[in-house]
Amino acid sequence: MDHVAGLRCVLCGAEYGSDEVAYVCPKHGDDGILDVVYNYDIIGRRLSLPALAGSPKRSMWRYKALLPVAPDAPEPPLRVGWTPLYPAPRLASRVGLRIVWVKDDGVNPTASFKDRASALAVVKAQAAGAEVITTASTGNAAAALAGLAASVGLPAVIFVPKSAPPAKIAQHLIYGARVLLVDGTYDDAFELALKAARKFGWYNRNTAYNPFMTEGKKTAAYEVCEQLDWRVPDAVFVPVGDGCIIGGMHKGFKDLLALGWIDRVPRLIGVQAEGSSPLVDAFQRGLSAEQMLPIHAQTVADSISAGLPRDRAKALAAARETDGAFVAVSDTQILSAIPVIAQATGVFCEPAAAAAYAGLEKAVEFGLVEVDDRVVLLLTGSGLKDVGSAMKTVDQPPVVAPTLDAVRTALADGA
Repeated sequence: MDHVAGLRCVLCGAEYGSDEVAYVCPKHGDDGILDVVYNYDIIGRRLSLPALAGSPKRSMWRYKALLPVAPDAPEPPLRVGWTPLYPAPRLASRVGLRIVWVKDDGVNPTASFKDRASALAVVKAQAAGAEVITTASTGNAAAALAGLAASVGLPAVIFVPKSAPPAKIAQHLIYGARVLLVDGTYDDAFELALKAARKFGWYNRNTAYNPFMTEGKKTAAYEVCEQLDWRVPDAVFVPVGDGCIIGGMHKGFKDLLALGWIDRVPRLIGVQAEGSSPLVDAFQRGLSAEQMLPIHAQTVADSISAGLPRDRAKALAAARETDGAFVAVSDTQILSAIPVIAQATGVFCEPAAAAAYAGLEKAVEFGLVEVDDRVVLLLTGSGLKDVGSAMKTVDQPPVVAPTLDAVRTALADGA
């Protein structure tokens, strides 16, 4: 992997060889998040835009030359990535904009964006000769890992809060993962996964601990640009919990800029639930990642619930370095966005994903986007992940007798 120059600590800038440390910078313990550094000259000689355009692969692996894996590394059989980017003119009209697209990552194999990171985690675990892979999650990352691990026959152990939505827990179990429901928060599950991985020698997929998870997630930025014929959008709205997705999107756009494939990086606007918005507070107060303190997170959008975002340094950099922002939206606004998105685009997404549109509404209100801005909403998970929350947003259908008169009456009552 001569295209990988090494790893750099996002807190102190210390640099390491790609095989010198396992996960984090030893100077900062578990908070010493690393960033993968590339040799773009080598990548540029191996991959060009014409070559990419001719690639038959329709998955994240069409960008394999930009990922920290060997060229001949085996890829999991499930198709991950190359998810659709749909024009959303009716959503745009609702908020007074001209152009909005939605990136539907709910069509990934386990129905969430987290498949991107888990696919890379499985490849890295196999390369390391791991016998077991593990992660902590609010649900989606664990489902993604369980599914991708099952596709290659790699045993997985999952740590999730016992409050995780039943549909997500069902995925973990159906895929055959060993599931441990933690009587506590996501942060409790995260710490327990770290301890177990160290004790038992498991490969750890934990977001914002394993530096390669950002690399899997950045592939969505590549897709957005390629699907828009390399015309960069003006703003991208990203639901944010731990901060790894917005950090990954930032990394992906920076990669393309370094290669000369795009001429600028779009503004990245992170959206958090009001009950789990420490990054919004830090952004507005000008705090550094090291100055942030944990909060008690509580939101219906479980996938973006985090008391102290693990990838907070990369998340803050993503907004600050792109002239972006962080905004907070209420649970009511998040839930209300689910049917709005579905009825305007045909895409049914879970609460965390719907936060992206709720954030767009707030950003328009605050003047963070303008009428001619070209906007992408990153929809990170399928609504089938949390049907219970979705059902709270709609009226229950009437029960009718099997007659036309009953149909007429019901339709008239609902007029």
